[in-house]
Amino acid sequence: MKIVAGLGSIDEYRRFADAGADEFFCGYVPYSWAKKYGTVLPLNRREVLCYNVQLGAFSELEILSELVKKYGKPVHLTFNSLYYIPEQYPEIGGIISRCMELGFLSYIIADPALMVYLREKGVNCEIHLSGECGEVNGRMVAAFGKKIGLKRVIFHRKNTFEDMRAVAEKCEIPEREAFVLNEMCQFTGAFCNSLHCDEMGYLCRVPYELGTVKTVKTDGQGLEKTASASDKMASVSQLETPDPVYDPTGYLCGETGCGLCALYQLKQAGITHLKLVGRGNYTDYMEKDIRNLRNALRMLGESGDEAEFKLKLKSGIFPGGCSGNCYYR
Repeated sequence: MKIVAGLGSIDEYRRFADAGADEFFCGYVPYSWAKKYGTVLPLNRREVLCYNVQLGAFSELEILSELVKKYGKPVHLTFNSLYYIPEQYPEIGGIISRCMELGFLSYIIADPALMVYLREKGVNCEIHLSGECGEVNGRMVAAFGKKIGLKRVIFHRKNTFEDMRAVAEKCEIPEREAFVLNEMCQFTGAFCNSLHCDEMGYLCRVPYELGTVKTVKTDGQGLEKTASASDKMASVSQLETPDPVYDPTGYLCGETGCGLCALYQLKQAGITHLKLVGRGNYTDYMEKDIRNLRNALRMLGESGDEAEFKLKLKSGIFPGGCSGNCYYR
């Protein structure tokens, strides 16, 4: 399985490549687009200017294309909005055509209409079905694969191993990608109405708690009643984990979402690429994430079964305990 890491700036490319990343993804939002459409009609759903989340100048793409030629680690550009207004499609087509001239041949796209538009206009780029597109199942992917010619399908955060395995077995899509580290958002991207911009806080940053709560129980006479507050508290408390141990820099692998212990199951499900989210994250933390994921993949290759792999993972990466924020339960 290959590591696909998020880029927030071109300065991160060499560091992340040296750390062990195999591929990258990043956004590109020209200033002309931001000036014309603002934050309410986004190109990439990451309309952030105050820190490094994506590229904003064509000259940066020119530099990045030279880095790709030197290091051989491809970069996929993201167009993650769920829809666009009619006048935007020709503009996006023009942006992609210019990017392809620099050697950027693969694009992560969420809007089905944009995929159709590109094919009708003869834009022969590789298309990765974005995890922002929504629920992924065999028939959906088969339809996209036949009409659009998908190179890769990216599963969103809420897919099960069974879902992924079914798609891998039934659809002729050569590459399948799944989330593995960071940003375990409580929303599915296709149903998120938050704006990711400088002007307001992200909805996914609002504190929340996920847990299994028993909502109904039956008394001795067969009557249903709502669970009491004490029942609910007991149910939630069972999910609590010991306080994890941070390193001296304040880093903890998988603090905001972790799927390392699921690597064995992801491999069995046919996953070929692992998405390491990190655009806008601290560069030092991202570098450590990549090295930890590379180390975990080495442990996976040396393990005979899932139990052995988890023992290696616990002693090698989480000796002081993990965050408990697991993608896949």
